[in-house]
Amino acid sequence: MSLTVDKLAAAVAGTAAAFRCVTDYESAGGASSPIFPATYESGQYAMETRLINGADVPCVLIDSVQSQANRMEEALLSAWERKRLPLPVISVEFDDPALLKRFRVTSLDAPHRIADALLRDSLMDGKPFRQSAAGKVLNIVDLKNATGLFELCPTALVFGMWDSTGPRGGLGAKFQRTIVSEIVGINARIGRRTSSRIDPAQILLHAGPLYAAKNGGWTLEEKEAARDKKGPVKLGKDGKPSEANHGNVTPTIVDGGFTIAKARQTTVVSLAALRRLRFPLTGETLSTPAVDDAARTALAALALCAAALAREQGTDLRSRCQLHPTEPFRWHLLDGPGDAHEPLELPASDAISVYSASVERARKAGLPWRDDPVMLAPSPALLELVRRSQELAAGAVPAGV
Repeated sequence: MSLTVDKLAAAVAGTAAAFRCVTDYESAGGASSPIFPATYESGQYAMETRLINGADVPCVLIDSVQSQANRMEEALLSAWERKRLPLPVISVEFDDPALLKRFRVTSLDAPHRIADALLRDSLMDGKPFRQSAAGKVLNIVDLKNATGLFELCPTALVFGMWDSTGPRGGLGAKFQRTIVSEIVGINARIGRRTSSRIDPAQILLHAGPLYAAKNGGWTLEEKEAARDKKGPVKLGKDGKPSEANHGNVTPTIVDGGFTIAKARQTTVVSLAALRRLRFPLTGETLSTPAVDDAARTALAALALCAAALAREQGTDLRSRCQLHPTEPFRWHLLDGPGDAHEPLELPASDAISVYSASVERARKAGLPWRDDPVMLAPSPALLELVRRSQELAAGAVPAGV
């Protein structure tokens, strides 16, 4: 069955708990080909035992909830740039000629979305963003009045937000994630990985030592070396050529990579979470059910659209971690206890159509919606901070010095 905006609106206004999509994958290299999950502090894998069908099964986290959210936002940003869908976006461009590298940050790729410090420390019409008419909205939004966020940055209501860097600190507005997704490797067995390097120049260990040069880089001459209280500073710990990536690297074998029975992606869009949000219109103290339902339907459609667009881009997560689905993407609506879950097909093109129709309904209900991006400019202090950081990075002293 295909999803329509009417069916979605009925689910949101009714008692359904969530939409759920569970999809199994295999390694693109085949069942016996290892995959390399994400690593965390000290290069550790997130390994755990999960209860599956009544049995303890060794699993490994392949892609976390946070990483999945970033991938969905990236997919939305790409679709927005290609004008495939309407979406309010806040953008700050670092395009000053003084910068070594020019770039742009938006509410779709800033780590804390609309509450990110890069947006906070930028200007809108010459004023600090948080002091502008648009930015002041963040000081008053909460679960009972989310209208301002719906207008400026609806993705913050979908992927979650905590305004911890604003004037209220830890008491700032907080919204939970509406959509949660993760990919886990099931029946995971850790393997071994090797590393080595053969230097074509055959630079030997005792050809050094190498010293940290005064102006960056390295030198063989003590007189050209940077100095501290103990004298010339060696590159790294002992001044080995390998500290400058020269010489052979002895082949090593360590734990790394996993073979898995399958990878499983589980994505849930919580309609229960959306129902906690209220959307009073301008000048009104309380919201109305019709307006609330229109806003919630648009947000549910946005969440489903983000998931569909991310799936459209494929699942090449990182080096040596490309997955391929072994079954179609099917959503199920979780409604009454024990009800049969009729599968819903939702390719990206259909998801965009449902989302666009839901936005039009929200507009007709009187909800505010920005078609044009909110354009910010970095403050002089932020621009200078970025410029200094870029110059330090460009002329950085090698690691270990």
